[in-house]
Amino acid sequence: MDANGDITRLFDPNLTLAVFVLFCRIGGCLMLMPGWANAQIPVQVRLFVAVATTLSLTPILIDQAPLRSLSAEPLPALRLIVVETAVGVTIGILGRLLFLALEAMAVGASAMLGLANPFGVEVEPDQMLPPLATFIVLSATTLIFITDAHWEALRGLVASYHAIPMGADFDPGYSLRQVAGMLAESFRVALRITSPFFLYAITVNLAMSLVNRLTPQIAIFYVATPFIVAGGLLLLYFTAQPMLSEFMTAFAAWLKTGEMR
Repeated sequence: MDANGDITRLFDPNLTLAVFVLFCRIGGCLMLMPGWANAQIPVQVRLFVAVATTLSLTPILIDQAPLRSLSAEPLPALRLIVVETAVGVTIGILGRLLFLALEAMAVGASAMLGLANPFGVEVEPDQMLPPLATFIVLSATTLIFITDAHWEALRGLVASYHAIPMGADFDPGYSLRQVAGMLAESFRVALRITSPFFLYAITVNLAMSLVNRLTPQIAIFYVATPFIVAGGLLLLYFTAQPMLSEFMTAFAAWLKTGEMR
């Protein structure tokens, strides 16, 4: 009787719908979350990881699903699917914004150091980054898994079902405010991290301008370009570790508390 009951419960339509609804939030988040949603990872692999993660978390989260209130009617089920997908996508976008801000600042720093002309590895679809920006973004992405921040992201996904229970209404205004606040904080953190490169570029170019005014016969900008690039690489050597550590500290703080310090 117990075995038959378990088999019957396994094929319960409400249980199947609950697992699919869990996949909507978890899959929507992981398909945008940094580390899982890189362009180098095939879509099929990302989908498999999202399905595997959903099945792994189902025993923990199945109690959060209101099985008795789940309806097989099309409209209520469709509403639940859309709301859960929107919640998962919003969480994934919030995590992605921090890396997009870092990428934008890294591209700006590359341009100021004279390293924007060569193209590096494609990090985002249809977007080639300078080698310096590629190095910074890929290093930050790798640190997600080295520092076990991906486990913290999964913990945050589980905690999201307590903050926004399954079946609750989706508040677009609140989500937009969260996205706007995250965007501002992301660029603040990214600007603080890459500020040594901007300060170096401004100082060096100002010095080159003064030298060019004093000795107009020498094409100082052509002569000094290798030295500017070498100085930028030397600066990167001394600032790479604290820069990435500061970034991962901000990212980990957001994963744990929803706010960046």
